Amino acid sequence: MPVILVILSVAIYLVPPLLVVWGWVRWAMRPKPRSLASNMSLLGFVLATASAMLAVSAIAYAQVHHFPYYDPLLLRIFAGGALLSIAGIVFGIGGVWRPSSLRWHAPVSGVCMLVFWMMMASGE
Repeated sequence: MPVILVILSVAIYLVPPLLVVWGWVRWAMRPKPRSLASNMSLLGFVLATASAMLAVSAIAYAQVHHFPYYDPLLLRIFAGGALLSIAGIVFGIGGVWRPSSLRWHAPVSGVCMLVFWMMMASGE
């Protein structure tokens, strides 16, 4: 059982940031088509990145400020992160129909961040 927890922890804490960095590098290096689908993919990826940045800032804030159980601020952070990642998934799915540099990064990053927020909320 501990091996599964270690693998799950690595997947939750390591995969989303790597996907976000890889996606931004990929977006910067490739040509940027200007179509509705590519713009939707970009918007979905920006929302997934905002969700990841909220997670990083919440973890940093938690190092300074102790959150008691069911703290209203922490629950609002969980809800905001989940809503950002769901919006990223929706816009990302809207952009998978046409080739672009963020075609699959946007919905996958959104799903990874949604799993992260669900796991963090279930630990509360």
